Amino acid sequence: MTAARPARILLADDHAMVRRGLRHVLEGEPDLMVMAEAGDGAEAVELARTTPLDLAILDVSMPRMTGLQAAAILANERPELPVLMLSMHDNEQYLFEALKAGASGYVLKSGADRDLVGACRAVLRGEPFLYPTGIAALIRDFLDRARDGEAAPIDPLTPRELEVVKLVAEAHTSEQIAQLLGISRKTVERHRERVLAKLGMRDRVELTRYAIRRGLIEP
Repeated sequence: MTAARPARILLADDHAMVRRGLRHVLEGEPDLMVMAEAGDGAEAVELARTTPLDLAILDVSMPRMTGLQAAAILANERPELPVLMLSMHDNEQYLFEALKAGASGYVLKSGADRDLVGACRAVLRGEPFLYPTGIAALIRDFLDRARDGEAAPIDPLTPRELEVVKLVAEAHTSEQIAQLLGISRKTVERHRERVLAKLGMRDRVELTRYAIRRGLIEP
């Protein structure tokens, strides 16, 4: 009988040493194989578009495009590809944003040696995976919303507007943002004005605080 093919994994993290360590953990298992590596979310999306994959593991906080943004794009373009988020943050907001983006699981880097392999196998089987305090946070949030009769909030910003917010919060100029996104400076400024109006904010400082709360950049 022919042995089953190992699951093909995309591993995205902006720190090469972290990727090396995670790759060592994953490839110590006969049923898992790292097929491709990326250093940021944009590179991960491009690789996922052209590489045969069974699973994408994305770090939450990466330059140029976060893992959260990349997960949302992949959920739209490759809904059959499960996404596992990896983070150093035991943070409820990051967890909720990851689930909203379409991630199937969330693993803390501090517990990767213990949890990562099991998390990969779970999401490959079509099952969700959350670390224990994440499960508690999710249940608590659900119960709070149910008690208050609150519906899940609708995201006011488009994916492009979130990209602009991230880059503005990272102190990029309008010219730099235009170059990075392949759009005109006027379009960048139009996006920024629309975002400020939607969120009821006035300046970069408030946008930066919003970006931190949304998990777009690290505090």
